[in-house]
Amino acid sequence: MGRSHYFCAMQKDTLVFDLLRKELDRQRHGIELIASENFTSLQVIQAMGSVATNKYAEGYPGKRYYGGCEVIDEIETLAIERLKKVFNASWANVQPHSGAQANSAVFLACLKPGDKILGLDLSMGGHLTHGSPANISGKYYQALHYGVKKDTGIVDYDQLEQIALAEKPKMIICGASAYSRDWDYARIRAVADKIGALVMADIAHPAGLIAKGLLNDPFDHCHIVTSTTHKTLRGPRGGIIMLRHDFENPWGLKDPKGNTRTMSQLLDLAVFPGAQGGPLEHVIAAKAIAFGEILTDEFTAYGKNVINNAQAMAKAMVNRGYNLISNGTDNHLMLIDLRNKNLTGKKAQETLDKAHITLNKNAVPFDDKSPFVTSGIRIGVPAITSRGMNEAHMETVAGFIDKVLTKIDDEATIAGVKNDVNTFMKQFPLYPELG
Repeated sequence: MGRSHYFCAMQKDTLVFDLLRKELDRQRHGIELIASENFTSLQVIQAMGSVATNKYAEGYPGKRYYGGCEVIDEIETLAIERLKKVFNASWANVQPHSGAQANSAVFLACLKPGDKILGLDLSMGGHLTHGSPANISGKYYQALHYGVKKDTGIVDYDQLEQIALAEKPKMIICGASAYSRDWDYARIRAVADKIGALVMADIAHPAGLIAKGLLNDPFDHCHIVTSTTHKTLRGPRGGIIMLRHDFENPWGLKDPKGNTRTMSQLLDLAVFPGAQGGPLEHVIAAKAIAFGEILTDEFTAYGKNVINNAQAMAKAMVNRGYNLISNGTDNHLMLIDLRNKNLTGKKAQETLDKAHITLNKNAVPFDDKSPFVTSGIRIGVPAITSRGMNEAHMETVAGFIDKVLTKIDDEATIAGVKNDVNTFMKQFPLYPELG
């Protein structure tokens, strides 16, 4: 039997596709408030399910280890050129499989095992890959941490400077996973310059807002910038690394053959062959589509709506007596301390799930509970903004959340809110083309 006949004769895997249908229904019927999530365009989904998944393409455009990459080279080059235009960068690598992989590649390019790095503490809103002892960044490198001020919830730049001057880390990392305020990149660079440190900005969360000029631009102050391509960029799940200005590496770092390289060359080598093998070219095709979408005026309007919705949601939650870390937000998310409501983040997340409202438990600064329980929740609005919600809808969503959390053990209330949520979401259709 020929291969084509074989594929035609293969039985459809109804179990998997039935589960995918269930997941589509879950996404359609619920309110998605996880700050790391978004809804891509249908074009992005189609590219990820395309024939590009069949092609192995180790290496870079024009320098592959396999034949038959001429079309793939065009796709990856298009993704690179669009990304450079999005952020006004001079160089970009679109191959990292994730934001974590992008960060690991930067460390591999710039550091030696045991070198000191300084990042925002995970318990203060930082990211796992910024030196957590559970992560390779905290196992291979000597991780130091700064935090936020207890009275304001804002990054403690004085503490950052004190630690940097005393410890002289090779790299300072800025960026966060649960921080609702903008960053003072210029001040961080000034500190780094005093000790000859590199600055890496991980903009995974606010990248889409930065791309449209709605938040401070890290590129002229930070040597290297990494990001995911989902979250506020609204693309497929993946990572990227960028430079606005390439530079000679400051410590005479050399490649495995002993040649002195520029930072862009070292970063390329760190991604492949240093940290990864064959790139996911179907994902890179989807990245190219997302970057093209970001360049439109429609995405500018989307970014503005995200910030407006986040601030409206923050106001609605404060008006209901919730304690927001830093008392508000500049970006797409907010962190809420539930201790004044006598609730844990774990209990809140699990109960809201029953009402088809999805968010995540999250540690708050100076938390007295374990990371598996937490005292807080994190709320983000990129996904519901993509569904078409505006500021007026944030009041409704906040009301749903408050109703559940106020009567958290009342199953009838939870069931009632679930029905209300399902009815409410019918006005925001998701992927109607999928039937």
